[in-house]
Amino acid sequence: MNHGEERECSKKELILEATLNLIEREGFEGITLRKIASEADVNVSLINYHFGSKDKLMNKIIQMIANSFKESFAILDDDSIEPRERLKRFLIQYIHVYHQYPFILRKIMDKEAGLFDSHHECIRFIKAIGLKKMQRTIEQLTGETDPETLMIMTSHLIGAAFLPVLIEPLYEKVMGFPLTDKDSRIELLLERYFQETKTK
Repeated sequence: MNHGEERECSKKELILEATLNLIEREGFEGITLRKIASEADVNVSLINYHFGSKDKLMNKIIQMIANSFKESFAILDDDSIEPRERLKRFLIQYIHVYHQYPFILRKIMDKEAGLFDSHHECIRFIKAIGLKKMQRTIEQLTGETDPETLMIMTSHLIGAAFLPVLIEPLYEKVMGFPLTDKDSRIELLLERYFQETKTK
């Protein structure tokens, strides 16, 4: 990559970072190309040059996050790792991605974000591939084969892993002490949830 290409790449990354910052502060609805240009200290024409339009830029942002989620699910494909450890690494990584982009992920789950193609792609991936990877890992860990039971177990684990993350801003105020680190929380969850499996 020559100097000119490096400069173009850094400008593109600067625009993406500025867009993320604006979404965090103002949500999707408040964003305009002028605001992004001002935040990134670039011309509107440069944003159009790199991304084509505001909607294409938003698609790119959501696609970046969707790719991070896909990488999390890829952990579940590694059969060289024991199923329980695979599940643990997956849940920790999944929560890590959420911690990076909480403001955008909340919006991705909002029906209004469905205006973007990459939002549909993200949801399709989770439904068609991601959840099946998780169910397959739980099946390997427990020997459970009933699809409905596996779906319920998947829902339990995702809910139990994510609830602390969602309530974290209020947790310390209500409980009087901070949440333990995510690794410890996930380890405790798996230890309790799969207690029977451990004793077999």
